[in-house]
Amino acid sequence: MAVRGDIRNVAIVAHVDHGKTTLVNSMLQQSHVFSEREEVPDRVMDSNDLEREKGITILAKNTAVRYTGPLAPKYGHPEGITINVIDTPGHADFGGEVERGISMVDGIVLLVDASEGPLPQTRFVLRKALEAKLPVILCINKVDRPDARIPEVVSESTDLLLGLAQDVSEEGVELDLDSLLDLPVIYCAAKAGYASVNQPENGGLPDNDDLEPLFEAIISNIPAPEYDEKAPLQAHVTNIDASDYLGRLGLVRIYNGTLVKGKQYGLSRVDGSIENFKLTEILRTQGLDRTPVDEAGPGDIVAVAGVNDIMIGETIVDQDDPRPLPLIHVDDPAISMTFATNDSPLAGTEGKDHKLTARMIKDRLEHELIGNVSIKVLPTDRPDAWEVQGRGELALAILAEQMRREGFELTVGRPQVVTKIIDGKINEPMENDTIDVPEEYMGTVTQLMADRKGRMDSMSNHGSGWVRLQFTVPSRGLIGFRTALLSATRGTGISSSISADYAPWAGQIVTRQNGSMVSDRQGVATPYAMQRLQARGNFFVEPQSPVYEGQVVGINNKPDELDVNITLAKHMTNMRSATADVLETLTPPIKMSLEEALDFANEDECVEVTPESIRVRKLLLSRDDWYKWRAKQRRRDQAGH
Repeated sequence: MAVRGDIRNVAIVAHVDHGKTTLVNSMLQQSHVFSEREEVPDRVMDSNDLEREKGITILAKNTAVRYTGPLAPKYGHPEGITINVIDTPGHADFGGEVERGISMVDGIVLLVDASEGPLPQTRFVLRKALEAKLPVILCINKVDRPDARIPEVVSESTDLLLGLAQDVSEEGVELDLDSLLDLPVIYCAAKAGYASVNQPENGGLPDNDDLEPLFEAIISNIPAPEYDEKAPLQAHVTNIDASDYLGRLGLVRIYNGTLVKGKQYGLSRVDGSIENFKLTEILRTQGLDRTPVDEAGPGDIVAVAGVNDIMIGETIVDQDDPRPLPLIHVDDPAISMTFATNDSPLAGTEGKDHKLTARMIKDRLEHELIGNVSIKVLPTDRPDAWEVQGRGELALAILAEQMRREGFELTVGRPQVVTKIIDGKINEPMENDTIDVPEEYMGTVTQLMADRKGRMDSMSNHGSGWVRLQFTVPSRGLIGFRTALLSATRGTGISSSISADYAPWAGQIVTRQNGSMVSDRQGVATPYAMQRLQARGNFFVEPQSPVYEGQVVGINNKPDELDVNITLAKHMTNMRSATADVLETLTPPIKMSLEEALDFANEDECVEVTPESIRVRKLLLSRDDWYKWRAKQRRRDQAGH
């Protein structure tokens, strides 16, 4: 096998908020991608508006840095070595992006927070890397945190690595355990741009003021791409992008052969067919920009144009000797939501040019399938509704939020779990959930989890006043859990989870103790009516806002459903009152984000999503129809018992 020594392809993977994007930022700055006068924003790779708002990476992205340090001449490339870096998401709901990123690299840098240590997503990405037999560089980040516990985190990370290696070996994957024991460890403060191979004191900065040790570890430990000089072209499509001038672009990793601009090639489709096309453009990434080149060889990660409907997982092949690569495997979805047209009385009344029709929503969902490998869109028994399946509620809520910002009006159903029939029994997806809370809230969190059929697996106390609890819990028990956790722990609890296979159905889970206040007619909410109802619960709507029959206008203090007339106006009389000028104050309404509204909605409710508003409403708006439906449900439940 020949070797392409001037390239390294590496993915940076970690749990959410452990500093991946910040590290990539520092790598770009220290490789002089930006000019000295250029102002560089924080987390420059988080280019999506939602990514910047939420502070998390949602889409896997690639960049390239040019290393010209002392190791470049040593490895025979004094002109420099190109390091293609894939920045991956850290949230488990975007695991499909991680799997796609890992499929195009030759090794990973595993980032672990020096205080928090390995968390569920760390386990997930590490397992995927071991299954792909990729070498691992351990990077302990945020060593300058006041609560850093560096030696313990290194020990926990190596224990996790060896434990996973044993599991993967037992499943038939041959691993070089000796190389795993000789794991390279880098100590890093990504925000400062410091890295060292020497372990600093807890809370102290590394003893080196640049990232040279990290660059050297990547070049020394990540193998250069290998290829067969006699093999025909094989270029795997791992991502999709778009250009205003070139149309759709396919991001490809070339395994064998050479791509040449203007030549004819074959595209091996998902269904196995071969489509011939002319390669119109090749773009190589340099820093944050893409520059046109005439050809690209083995090991290169480039964007190509020429096929308007190129898809992830397809392979660009030689027309005369097509040898397609295997499709990218992604774990099955665990959560589903129903996306449907907006049929409320307020549909289309809040602004111009809103996208309302079933055809528009269907086209948008099909467009999402092109670039998002981890979701599925299935038809339902209604022509204007679709079941969208994904890894977790956050991933699907972000899709709904993106559609809202693009001008769509739709209704989104409460998240449901995707079940499987195994040995004739219904099985549901399970999660391993790790919760970090102050010690005084340990009992509260344990009770919360018990209500959601959670089973505690372990508990550890690091002596810092915080406790780490690990549970196995049904996925549906975690729907809305983060909101409940933040309320119960006064905003201090941190929860993160990862898929843990399937288990038999755990029974009924009651996650909401309060009923809904539902408007029984259409009109405008009046201050007079809201003052009279204020003792019954908290409102979601403001005075003078439009409401309709079946809209959930508030949360009842009691578990029962409550029909209210929130449009009642005060009758005008000629009687004067001594207290007429005393204005009763209304409690400010609860403002819910889309994710909070989806967490709140009951099984008979959905969320109306428009560019201007987010409303919770009943699936059946007519109160008569809803009461008939509920009576039918009760009879069915009684018959089941």
